[in-house]
Amino acid sequence: MPKHNTARVRIIGGVWRRRIFKFPTTPELRPTSDRARETLFNWLAPHISGRRCLDLFAGSGALGFEAASRGAQSVVMVDNDQQVIQQLRDNRTSLGATQIDIVAADALRYVDSCDRQFDLIFVDPPFHLGLTQLACASLLTSQCLQGGGFVYVECGLAESAAINPRAWLLHKQCTYGAVNHRLFIAQTHGAHLDA
Repeated sequence: MPKHNTARVRIIGGVWRRRIFKFPTTPELRPTSDRARETLFNWLAPHISGRRCLDLFAGSGALGFEAASRGAQSVVMVDNDQQVIQQLRDNRTSLGATQIDIVAADALRYVDSCDRQFDLIFVDPPFHLGLTQLACASLLTSQCLQGGGFVYVECGLAESAAINPRAWLLHKQCTYGAVNHRLFIAQTHGAHLDA
């Protein structure tokens, strides 16, 4: 298997603020931009501490590492690329991020068989493969999303119109360039989180 070149991403807040870590450069791997992450974690600021997070299609790990840096209790990162997984493990070691679990698995299969519950789930797959809609559909029937929990969805504008789960309340959204960013609250079991 050919070795990927690496690029770098910066953690923008929390205990590891300004720390740089590497990720493999592949056509499918597109880390959430600094600007979008700053907006997202400003939205989540009152809610991130102590949360159990799931970073599906983890890729660079930018969202999961940012969540851990800002006080998430635990983070599970899921990806199916072995070189990505190895780099995530190396980054976890260099940060001393003991609250992060890294799982080598297909994200959709992980959701379908998941026996854990999460308060915050990041859905940011490669664009133009239809994975965003499939992942959201899987989460709607899975037991892994805690009632009242958050789901962050990042997708291309062309895909965004198809992502509108009825069981989730749209909490915040923005668009940067050709990318749509939305934060939903799962409205199940009558649970609710304040805006």
